[in-house]
Amino acid sequence: QVQLVESGGGSVQAGGSLRLSCAASGLTYISYCMGWFRQAPGKEREGVAYIARDGTTRYVESVKGRFTISKDNAKNTLHLQMNSLKPEDTAMYFCAADPNPIKCYSGSWGGKWDDWGQGTQVTVSS
Repeated sequence: QVQLVESGGGSVQAGGSLRLSCAASGLTYISYCMGWFRQAPGKEREGVAYIARDGTTRYVESVKGRFTISKDNAKNTLHLQMNSLKPEDTAMYFCAADPNPIKCYSGSWGGKWDDWGQGTQVTVSS
């Protein structure tokens, strides 16, 4: 079964940086999309960044220029480098995987994803 385990969250002041990691196992599809999502208390989960197997990326507008998603296919690891953090970035961050590669290239943002991690908390204070 697919297992996704996030790490790297913490508490930082506005303007600081964090690097999140996701260790993945059980990913058996040749082509897939992986992504980072976040959910703040009382709000719906939203997509933050997606990355395809070939390295193609998509970002939600609010994090463009500040966050960078990357992955190491050989190690089955996913990363999210977060710079210039803002208080509104405060949320539980989840990594996710879906076998449909189209999610990483086009189509609506968000939607149903097949597999999820348990999340890592990111708190940004002003």
